[in-house]
Amino acid sequence: MTTLTTNYLTPTGREEAWRFTPLKRLGGLHDGTAVFADRHSLSLGSASVAGVSFALVSSADATPISESDDVIVARIRDFAKEVSVLTIAANTEVAEPIFLKRSAGALDSAEFSRVLIRVENHARATVIIENSGDTHLAEDLEISVAPGASLTLVSLQEWGGKSIHAGRQHAVVDRDASFKSIIVTIGGSLVRLLPTVEFAGQGASCELLGVYFATSGQFFEHRMFVDHKVPNAKSRVNYKGALAGDQAHTVWIGDVFIRAAAEGTDTYELNRNLLLSDGARADSVPNLEIETGEIVGAGHASTTGRFDDEQLFYLMSRGITLADARRLVVRGFFNEIVSEVGNEEIQTRLMDRIDSELAKAGA
Repeated sequence: MTTLTTNYLTPTGREEAWRFTPLKRLGGLHDGTAVFADRHSLSLGSASVAGVSFALVSSADATPISESDDVIVARIRDFAKEVSVLTIAANTEVAEPIFLKRSAGALDSAEFSRVLIRVENHARATVIIENSGDTHLAEDLEISVAPGASLTLVSLQEWGGKSIHAGRQHAVVDRDASFKSIIVTIGGSLVRLLPTVEFAGQGASCELLGVYFATSGQFFEHRMFVDHKVPNAKSRVNYKGALAGDQAHTVWIGDVFIRAAAEGTDTYELNRNLLLSDGARADSVPNLEIETGEIVGAGHASTTGRFDDEQLFYLMSRGITLADARRLVVRGFFNEIVSEVGNEEIQTRLMDRIDSELAKAGA
């Protein structure tokens, strides 16, 4: 294990990209004081499938497919010696989800992980990444969706209460390809994720969905960026969050950039937050930057509020206790997106975890 000593421009918290993040809680992932452990905790949890391969390759043989100005990503790329590469071969249609499981690591050192998912021409697959236990993790996950391909990526942050996870999930979506991302964050001390997409060909589409539930002392940040670089691409963003307990804090940033060349763009982003107790804080910042007026549509919306008294009254008037009524409202709030996971066992597990967190928070 070694300490990271390469010089970088360390964030101070005054930068736009870092102004919400409690830097002192990042475990040194951003400033080089983290102890680097050369470990690889991600493994293939599915049975062998024709057309699907998973391998650990030298970083010299896996050049990044995207650029990033994030300091943590820069550290990962300098210090990660190997890359976990999942490849779905061209014209392969995988009927069952492909599971990638990340085992717990350590809290006195940090894993710097590079992951590449390649979905080749006209392939179709669903990939589910399961994160659990306690660890310190910096992650650079890149996704290449080739022409005509389709990928659903489900990322589950079911961390223990001491985990620190800072990650970027960047997808490059090519001509007539589709990419759906579903991110669920319901565990960890601090989780900061950057789900980003760039369109590389006309007719491409993406759907970024997410849910997060923060309780006392937890900090969850999800910072989206969709780069409409080419004409006739479509994007949809829908994130929902709930907070309960003192100093529970969530941040959602939704940035969509429609470049001058991106005529025919169709985009919309939505973020909704439900405050379940006093002392919780939700920051929500949707942004649109548009350089051409020749678009199909572009819009955004953000809401933050408390329980709907009418919903609670309706349920309680039918003999349901206040605690159960609140639980049912929260389940209904999240169900729209959790149901998109498409796996009943996981959906039940996630809802049970949400129920458990809600009960612990006393909300």
